[in-house]
Amino acid sequence: MKQLMTGNEAIARGAYEAGVKYASAYPGTPSTEILENVATYKGDIVAEWAPNEKVALEAVIGGSIAGARTMASMKHVGINVAADPLFTFAYTGVNGGMVLISADEPGMHSSQNEQDNRNYAKFAKIALFEPATSQEAKDMLKEAFEVSEKYDTPVLYRVTTRLCHSKGIVDCVDRVEVGIKDYVKNPQKNLTVPAHARVLRLSVEERMKKLADYSNNTELNYYEINDTKIGIVASGMCHTYAKEVFGEDASYMKLGFTNPMPMEKIKEFASKVDKIYVIEENDPFIEEQMKAAGIDCIGKDVLPVYGEMTPDVIRKSIFGKTNDTIEFDQDLVVPRPPGLCAGCPHRGFFYEIGKRKNVMITGDIGCYTLGFAPPYNAMDTVVCMGASLSTGHGAQQVFNMKEDNNMRVVGVLGDSTFFHTGVNSLLDVVYNNGNSISVILDNRITGMTGHQQNPGTGYTLQGDITNEVDIEALVKACGVKHIRNIDPNNLKEVKETLDWAFELEEPSVIITRWPCVLKKFSKQDIEEFNNPFTSKCEVDHDNCIGCKICMKTGCPAISFAKEDKVVNIDKNQCVGCNVCSQVCPKEAISNNAVSKGVM
Repeated sequence: MKQLMTGNEAIARGAYEAGVKYASAYPGTPSTEILENVATYKGDIVAEWAPNEKVALEAVIGGSIAGARTMASMKHVGINVAADPLFTFAYTGVNGGMVLISADEPGMHSSQNEQDNRNYAKFAKIALFEPATSQEAKDMLKEAFEVSEKYDTPVLYRVTTRLCHSKGIVDCVDRVEVGIKDYVKNPQKNLTVPAHARVLRLSVEERMKKLADYSNNTELNYYEINDTKIGIVASGMCHTYAKEVFGEDASYMKLGFTNPMPMEKIKEFASKVDKIYVIEENDPFIEEQMKAAGIDCIGKDVLPVYGEMTPDVIRKSIFGKTNDTIEFDQDLVVPRPPGLCAGCPHRGFFYEIGKRKNVMITGDIGCYTLGFAPPYNAMDTVVCMGASLSTGHGAQQVFNMKEDNNMRVVGVLGDSTFFHTGVNSLLDVVYNNGNSISVILDNRITGMTGHQQNPGTGYTLQGDITNEVDIEALVKACGVKHIRNIDPNNLKEVKETLDWAFELEEPSVIITRWPCVLKKFSKQDIEEFNNPFTSKCEVDHDNCIGCKICMKTGCPAISFAKEDKVVNIDKNQCVGCNVCSQVCPKEAISNNAVSKGVM
């Protein structure tokens, strides 16, 4: 059976066909759709969203030790969070096969960096696979589980944005059921006290020798001889890019298994060509190892060390030219920076906090990061998931050291990010007697990555009703005494609550609770929020004076008509959040109810 699949869909299919029993992840572009598609195989695979990537990996490690084939998936920065258990599991090895999928982001389309996670495989001394097509994404995953079990190793499965989201024809086959292996108590293998770990450390080196032999003999690493003047060594999508540029005018060493590197096979290929280019994205991972082995090659001395290695980038770097394109006046292109959606429940909060002076706002990873942009200009830092509250605490502690300090710090993060690592950060504030203000923007879903469930939504990934974590109760359990739960669309309430928090000298938490405007509402949402977004705002042009104050709310549904000198509201975008009507000095904006569907 052949199907058109994205790389992420193909990986999920590979997990199904390989007999995976248990999978866990934390959503993050470009990896999100992997587990979402794994979840469709309910009955064969238990798929779960974890609170963060470390927990996801630890859960599948437990499943592997118990004897099942397991898989975790995450974006590249998620591996940073999961690195602690990864490096230890590299010592102990597996029972059931375990594959960790790292979705890297050359070009940083939606990430804070573009780190090259191939280095993790080398650092941890584990096997590394790099598929280049949707078909390979499926097939190599099945091979990865075989390698994991045969060589007693976790496997790092590295993909990139273009593979994750590009589509290709995939030949699908039936699932092969792989039984759950017996669990046998073995502290010497699974319990890493120093006495055991020292012995395991030696076994890691023996394993790498065996994997080196596999790397030099597997069909995943092969070469294709065409014109011998130029040889290309590449892995993953870079192989596809290179073939588009060079075609039959070059020979190719295609690497699918890259740690350990198949150096003997690469040397064999090098002996057959005159000049070698190593084409890879980000770090010179392949190039450095080839040069260390005495193989003369050209890589990052002509190719960039950042961004995607697209065909145009390769052409320009090597040949000094690109393909001809249609000429156009780039000054006529209207920039369209990302912004909060019409009706976004974060708008009211950022509108009010952005007007405050002597405030540092420490932000986090999520839709609300857009609060940094005009017209709000209401975010000063973003580091990583969960860092807002702890970064804010540290900044406030330093500001407090100054005499006559008038700077206050407000840490801002979302509900899913709070569950991810924000709880730990809040504990740091409370334990160390901080006085920073912490704000949890609870929009009832994991918004930025496409509306995944989390511990606060009441549903699991596979649609089962579950316990809903009460954020306010959790905050109280952390020791916070000053908590307010507010409607962020009510500007008066937001302002008064900020005034309250700024006067306190102890830790405080503000929870803004309103569902994401794009969310498919549950029955609980309909009941709690009184069937939200069932109205539209409109402008009375007779009363509008064209002051544009409503446009300072940053709502994309509002526009200014220069000729008439009045504002208009696009009814196709407006959902009646009423933020604009509250700021209008002439009460020229009113609200009319309309109907809206329910889940």
